[in-house]
Amino acid sequence: MTSTDRRTLGIALVGHAFMGRAHSHAWRSVDAFFDLPWRPVPVALAGRDADKAATAAGRLGWASSVDDWRKLLERDDVDLIDICTPGDSHAEIAIAALDAGKHVLCEKPMANTVAEAEAMAAAAEQAAVRGVRSMVGFSYRRVPALALARNLVAQGRIGTIRHVRAVYLQDWLADPDAPLSWRLDRRRAGSGALGDIGAHIIDATQFVTGEAVTGVSALLDTFVTERPLPDGPGHGAVTVDDAALFLGRLSGGGLASFEASRVAAGRKNALRLELNGTHGSLAFDLEAMNELWFHDHTEESQTAGFRRILVTEPQHPYTGAWWPAGHGLGYDHTFTNEVADLVIAIAAGKDPSPSFADGLAVQRVLDAVEVSAADAGRWTAIAGAQP
Repeated sequence: MTSTDRRTLGIALVGHAFMGRAHSHAWRSVDAFFDLPWRPVPVALAGRDADKAATAAGRLGWASSVDDWRKLLERDDVDLIDICTPGDSHAEIAIAALDAGKHVLCEKPMANTVAEAEAMAAAAEQAAVRGVRSMVGFSYRRVPALALARNLVAQGRIGTIRHVRAVYLQDWLADPDAPLSWRLDRRRAGSGALGDIGAHIIDATQFVTGEAVTGVSALLDTFVTERPLPDGPGHGAVTVDDAALFLGRLSGGGLASFEASRVAAGRKNALRLELNGTHGSLAFDLEAMNELWFHDHTEESQTAGFRRILVTEPQHPYTGAWWPAGHGLGYDHTFTNEVADLVIAIAAGKDPSPSFADGLAVQRVLDAVEVSAADAGRWTAIAGAQP
């Protein structure tokens, strides 16, 4: 089937900064690598400043631009709205888009509060009855090595999970003179390292294990409470956390520890996940994202040990769409894999994953972490999680 024979899916993007660029690249490249039933067409980009939006649209490959996302709701050529704005606008845009019959891809964390996430999940459930689909952008689910880890866990290769260690470390705020930005404003971002990168390791843990976090005991800290203003003299208050550390219990009975920091000097994008089970272990590090380390504890002890799996074979998740074996993928490929899954699900009339319900589950863990940390680390159950 040629590209002109396929039904098109008109895509509109809201926001054009870091995530907007990543998503734009994904929408431009996905049809060249995946055999999609429908052809995505980047038709419009929305930004608050008309001139900046027009410039971004031209640079990032969008056919047109608007200065208000609400204008996208009225357009017949827009079938899906991709939300790449700060968290304080996610709920308003997503709910309005779903009500208008537009499919939605929303960046993580899905919302700034549990109440917002609940409203979004309810809107998504109602929209799904009308065939309108929604998905949260937890892109690390589309790292082939993490998808393989999930498959190995589901196959029972490491047995019953006893321990999970989930860590996400960055250092872009280690310098106390790093300027203030919207990510350091609770009103815009909801939280700091906790929501920004902690959300990723919560979702990765629940995704790979197939289990839910049922309770937490937490600590949060802000080490630099004021930072230079980006556009002038003086300093402004930092109103979010720099680092989060919390213990958790999984629904299968295992223990979990989580650490998220944006002040870990020398660590650029170190998302690390290790699972220890009754039959073996798995270990992953995003800074070596094409590798998965696997230990089979049922082997003879004289030869048993961790071995590296280079996750680039065509039989591995997603990699068959890309390069020959041994030619690794990068950060940008996760977004392309993500939108491929979304288009395939929409064309098949199925709900994609992770759903808004999954996003709500992560939001409830984030909320419990903040509640626990505010009460000296008191053990806090996760609302809705089944022990």
